[in-house]
Amino acid sequence: MTILHLLASTQGLKGNEANIVLAKRIALTDDKNAVKELVDNLNNKDKNIQSDCIKTLYELGYFKPELIEDYHTEFINLLTNKNNRLVWGGLIAVATIVDLRPKEIFDSLTKIMEAVRNGSVITIDSGVEILSRLNKHDDYFSTTDPLLIEQLWNCQIKQLPMYIEKAQVSINKANKDIYRAIIEKRKPDCENDSQIKRLEKSLKQINKL
Repeated sequence: MTILHLLASTQGLKGNEANIVLAKRIALTDDKNAVKELVDNLNNKDKNIQSDCIKTLYELGYFKPELIEDYHTEFINLLTNKNNRLVWGGLIAVATIVDLRPKEIFDSLTKIMEAVRNGSVITIDSGVEILSRLNKHDDYFSTTDPLLIEQLWNCQIKQLPMYIEKAQVSINKANKDIYRAIIEKRKPDCENDSQIKRLEKSLKQINKL
């Protein structure tokens, strides 16, 4: 039985609450057929259904990433889609499964970084998440660490505290000096006290390494 009638747009609803509820339901029931139907309808001729499907899929990735990990190729393929909603939604989905599929996602890093460099702030957010998680792996570190550092040097200052927090999963004794330098160099550009406090908190954690 189709689950498309449970999507927000097919119910005539605004917002994403219905899609989040559906994602929770799929997670609780391990409904793999529903996951496949959502993935298949990323190509639906109705863009509202496309948007609802990717939203439901990446919300499912937050709840139970193993249910969507097999579709990493489909998510990567969205990065060249003309529908920007599918581009950044696809990258969020990738970010939720990167710990489960690090090799496959690393192998697609060129496509990911192209999307990040040409994308919106939401796209960059996910790119930093992906780089930070891949950066934990010794096999990828020499590639991902410079890319992550580049993002932190060049991102909007209001994004820096969050990006440093994401990056902390891969900051260690070997690379902590450059991340400390980024914080100290860019902190004077902060626009408010909350940004400064978050950066200082991260700096204290880095200094303990």
